[in-house]
Amino acid sequence: MTDQTGRSSSARGRRMADKARSGTRPPRAPRVEERDEAADIGVEARVAAGILLNAALEGRAGMDAAQAFREVSSLPAPDRAFARAVAMAALRRLGEIDQILDRKLQKGPPLAVRTILRVALAQTLVLETPAFAAVSTAVKLAERDTKTRPYKNLVNAVLRGIDREGPGLTTAESNLPEWLLARWRAAYGEATLTGLALAAREEPATDLSLKPGLDEAALAEALEGEILAGGTIRTGRRGDLASWPGFDDGVWWVQDAAAAVPVRLLAPQAGEQIVDFCAAPGGKTLQIAASGASVVALDRSAPRLKRLHENLARTDLTAEVVTVPAEDWEDDRTFDAVLLDAPCTATGTFRRNPEVLRATKPADVAKLADVQHRLLDAAAERVKPGGRLVYCVCSLEREEGETQIIAFLRRNPAFQTAPAVPADIGAPEEALTPEGWLRILPSMWAEKGGLDGFFVARLDRVA
Repeated sequence: MTDQTGRSSSARGRRMADKARSGTRPPRAPRVEERDEAADIGVEARVAAGILLNAALEGRAGMDAAQAFREVSSLPAPDRAFARAVAMAALRRLGEIDQILDRKLQKGPPLAVRTILRVALAQTLVLETPAFAAVSTAVKLAERDTKTRPYKNLVNAVLRGIDREGPGLTTAESNLPEWLLARWRAAYGEATLTGLALAAREEPATDLSLKPGLDEAALAEALEGEILAGGTIRTGRRGDLASWPGFDDGVWWVQDAAAAVPVRLLAPQAGEQIVDFCAAPGGKTLQIAASGASVVALDRSAPRLKRLHENLARTDLTAEVVTVPAEDWEDDRTFDAVLLDAPCTATGTFRRNPEVLRATKPADVAKLADVQHRLLDAAAERVKPGGRLVYCVCSLEREEGETQIIAFLRRNPAFQTAPAVPADIGAPEEALTPEGWLRILPSMWAEKGGLDGFFVARLDRVA
């Protein structure tokens, strides 16, 4: 798969071209596919990769649910990791992969056959799996099922032809749905759209938030990472988190660098009373608790709060956790500060969750904007005079960000914007809007590996 300039026809050349265009990435541990035994991972792992890929294309939580399927859960841990890596690679490059396949196919084959081809090309063109291993197992996959067996020669011919002749030119923009391409082009311009498309191709590093009072430099060295603005540690390590330095000591938790910004803007202080609306999975609650403030964490989903309970125990932090929809919470307390990380389309998280680009539909934007409207009004009622409210969404859609705050300020004259200072809270300087809000884009900090997309605004209630 080549870059848009056509300068690279090999997978290695494509990687070099991508890095040259999108900035140097932090060091990372080898992927599953880069192990010496990668070629020995067999057909069952490829079956699982196809199942995970199709499950992700069917719905937002599809891949997570599919992890429990027998074809996936019964695999050895290395094979499960391989299957997930292949499925994620296919999701990130699906538009390009289909573009390449469509040039080779006179008519579209059944989905089961296309899945075999997608899985094979994700390996050879993205993960640099040896072509002989990917092609051989793809043909074996086709032979296994009576529905795909008639296509085994087609599978073999298409994959060998691509390996022999090269994939041809592709563009990063082809991985984005047309309706999002149009929206983001109109909202952010052509240059930023290209940056977003390039960011969508990349597998992100792991970001960690730390408890205060630690030797950040020593911990970053132990984790083979770097310290970002704001104190987040970014590491290229992969594998079981429980084996990483500091996990058992409870000194860090996984949280994207952008996701840590809203609490820094909220600026919780020891002894304050703070409520975190829509708290699960709980990274922001942990930040507030680590500041010494007293925090109430609300969320409607008990399963999603399970991770918060686990992390509170591991980090030895405390919070009052309440399982209830924020709008239905029957409690007459008001608070020094309220954090509302509202439900949203999550289009800003496509680096870590590429399935959101396929699962999100245009109608979802308006539907969730209505939910955000109601939650903002409910959150405002909980803010003491002189207190503060931080609203954030991990969405790139303006209806869920800027438009919400403009409308809220018209409805609530007791609140006013408290302008953010990016340098003080570990946010990209270019994220600051003229109104004093933050519009963080995944294409920012490209030289460091990017970050999730967020809209963040702090609103102070007049005393």
